[in-house]
Amino acid sequence: MAAGCAVTVLATDPSWALHRPEPRPAVEVVVPGAQAASTLPAPTTSEATTLPAPVTPGVSEATTLPAPAAPGVSEATTLPAPAADRPSRADLEVVRLDPDAAAPGGTTTVRAFVGNRGPGTTASPFTVVVTLPKGVTPEGPYFPSDCRVLGRNRDHGRVVRCSFEPGLREGRSATALIPVRLDPELPAGTLSGGSVEVHGADDPDESNNRQPFDITVVATAAGS
Repeated sequence: MAAGCAVTVLATDPSWALHRPEPRPAVEVVVPGAQAASTLPAPTTSEATTLPAPVTPGVSEATTLPAPAAPGVSEATTLPAPAADRPSRADLEVVRLDPDAAAPGGTTTVRAFVGNRGPGTTASPFTVVVTLPKGVTPEGPYFPSDCRVLGRNRDHGRVVRCSFEPGLREGRSATALIPVRLDPELPAGTLSGGSVEVHGADDPDESNNRQPFDITVVATAAGS
């Protein structure tokens, strides 16, 4: 190398590296006889659908049917509960009847007379209570036959109670018959303190449910 000559050595890349070739378009190789390449969407299945379960031959589409009813039973219905018996508003009234007179030691009959003033027929049983004066004793048989002697009233004599079934129509009457015997020591005169009462669930007016009665004691003829 001659003196005085400046030689510049450039550390450079090879010349082939200085100019990078431009990217070339991809070359598509097509097989003879094949269709041109294309971008196709992936095969899709048909849209999802909800299909009914297979139907048995001869059976129509599924429907909601009511449960089979028992033979002879109609469709269910809501029926009101049976109403309880209601009072008939039958106004019961005691009519005063004094027993026939009797001698000491003799017998007579107390007639407890009850009438129905209406407006309806009695729909419930009713009870007749007979209170006897002192010195008088009840003696059966009684009418009705279920009459019972209850005991003594604190201020009077014995008490007899009789029951009657429903069905007394308006304008009709019922009578309890209570045979009694007078004490032999009773003086002649009037025995007071007896009474007849009626009690019933159908009765709207109790102002006429009680009446008193008297028993007349007659003296026996001398030597009789």
